[in-house]
Amino acid sequence: MSSVPAPAPAVDPGLPDLHRAVTGWYDVAARDLPWRDPDCSPWGVMVSEFMLQQTPVVRVLPVWRAWLQRWPHPADLAAASTGDAVRAWGRLGYPRRALRLHAAAVEITERHGGRVPAGHDELLALPGVGAYTAAAIAVFAFGDRQVVVDTNIRRVQARVVSGRALPSRSLTAAETRLAERLMPEDDALAVRWNQAVMELGAVVCTARSPRCEQCPVRHACAWVAAGRPEPAEAPRGQSWHGTDRQVRGAVLAVLRAGRDPVPEPHLTGPVDVATGTGLAPEPLRALDALHGLDAPQEQRRRALDGLIQDGLAVRGPAGISLPG
Repeated sequence: MSSVPAPAPAVDPGLPDLHRAVTGWYDVAARDLPWRDPDCSPWGVMVSEFMLQQTPVVRVLPVWRAWLQRWPHPADLAAASTGDAVRAWGRLGYPRRALRLHAAAVEITERHGGRVPAGHDELLALPGVGAYTAAAIAVFAFGDRQVVVDTNIRRVQARVVSGRALPSRSLTAAETRLAERLMPEDDALAVRWNQAVMELGAVVCTARSPRCEQCPVRHACAWVAAGRPEPAEAPRGQSWHGTDRQVRGAVLAVLRAGRDPVPEPHLTGPVDVATGTGLAPEPLRALDALHGLDAPQEQRRRALDGLIQDGLAVRGPAGISLPG
């Protein structure tokens, strides 16, 4: 007996109202961000997507502007050194993103004529571009109809549709299917819907202090209807002080602050940073900050080894520096 395919889920008759409410709110409440400008290039959108991963907009804005002014096209970045990319990344965090963006710029320059490819599969093949980033670039740079599911969208879906305070810790297949079901059929409306739900989660339906009184769909929110129950598992803040990540960042800050190599003992040994280092003022201040953490020598060595392993620093005859 042959099996019969399961019928496609019916479209919720309330979806058009939901689409109108959320996109209408977005039309009047959206933040004025440069990568949303219709004149922003696909490269500008791509840079924003790399920078915005796990990083607030307020920190990204000045770095994005400086980056696009310095490297307005992929070929401009491809011609620069990876060290320049890491240095320009500044204090955005997760600096391996700078290496991946540089590698993507090289690939775009060599294989795509210097233009960010519009196809989802071509985007997905670029270095450092995962499923979310490929979908986001396709949607926001080229108006493609793709399902974009970031943390903000997942949280809105969890509350409005599923009645849960927070989504699961990692993306599930059920969440992706729900995002697909909620998507408008019209391509242009689907782009606005993705932008609008993401914005709603970022500025209203936030994780810790949601502003339900400002929400355009609070009347239809399953979580509000249920009395806003507490999450089954409280969100955990990311620890920072004393972690390897903090020490890695402090070591990298010393390397970013100057152009000359830094002798390895200055970074990992019990150095008196006030005198005798021979460093210029800016690297010296960064070195002072590193030693001010009182991190054990073993932790500083581990941080430095990790940076070298990740390609963010190199050992040379004169010491440690950013990659060339």
